[in-house]
Amino acid sequence: MDTNLPMDAPIDGPMALAAQPACALRVDEKDATLTVRDDAGRVLSRWTLHAQDGAMLLQWCDGGPTGADGWAALRAACARWPRAARFTLAGAPQAWVRTLLDRGVATFEGGMPQVLRAGLLQQPEPWLAQPRPPYAQRHTVSEGRRHPVRAPRQDGECYARDIPWLGSRLSITAFSLDTDLAALNRWMNDPVVAHFWQEEGSLDKHRAYIEGLLADPRVAPLVLRLDGRAFGYVEAYWAKEDRIAPFYDAQDYDRGWHVLIGEADCRGRDFVTAWQPSVAHYLFLDDPRTQRLVIEPRADNHKMRRNLLLGGYAILKEFDFPHKRAALGMLLRERFFDETAWLSAPAASAP
Repeated sequence: MDTNLPMDAPIDGPMALAAQPACALRVDEKDATLTVRDDAGRVLSRWTLHAQDGAMLLQWCDGGPTGADGWAALRAACARWPRAARFTLAGAPQAWVRTLLDRGVATFEGGMPQVLRAGLLQQPEPWLAQPRPPYAQRHTVSEGRRHPVRAPRQDGECYARDIPWLGSRLSITAFSLDTDLAALNRWMNDPVVAHFWQEEGSLDKHRAYIEGLLADPRVAPLVLRLDGRAFGYVEAYWAKEDRIAPFYDAQDYDRGWHVLIGEADCRGRDFVTAWQPSVAHYLFLDDPRTQRLVIEPRADNHKMRRNLLLGGYAILKEFDFPHKRAALGMLLRERFFDETAWLSAPAASAP
């Protein structure tokens, strides 16, 4: 568990952060003051953020918060001081404090509300473009497997997060046949991608491939973007009704994923430490009942296995699919939100 020792790990330099994806808010930081503005440049609220007596103090100065700008300020504070396990919140309107307390984002300690990083990171509003409550649980049977009925896939942008060490905004969007198919076709025919995916072929082949996924309620095809530029592809799936289910004790809300990074200039340590935890963050936020993520890369994909270990996954075993020998990786929700090294820049020694 991280301790509250933030002073040794701020993100240096001025920051201008996009707020939660659903809002056109921005947070500008200058001289330890966070200013939240709307898309017209109007100031919604101001906050100061500084170290005090070995802890971080987030002081509301004036304006809102209306809710959206409060989430934006908290998100910016977390980005500025990624190792701070908590922030003392001072001066904020009581209605906003009550919201944080009621949702488990904050506690009262020493007579002051304490915003907990692990609680903040589990709230959908700062990162999801289309937050939604858990879909009502109803069960069905498909291909002999009993599992919950899944919520309909969302279109457009799903998730966004600022990556300070890249100076970019990483987003996850739903796959669009109209705008993303040509890039996927090019990526699938890249020799590096083809070695692991073995899905080379024509544009028509890949159109049919995606159309098949869009007709399958267990799968969500997604696109990774940096500042709007597509650079990778993710298939997120519900594990209970997937081919992986017979190989471990699949639970109702376990999620799995496959990935390819199609743009060569977006491969490497600095990028994987941005997109890999962002995929995990999105999947954990998409339904709070998801407690575990699983992945089954080829057993001989040693680079992927190293990256998974660095991202908090455990490699549980190897097993045989009909088409490949796979390694089973698993990430627990508790570990992901408690051990948040993924918020900081990667260590120089990481591969």
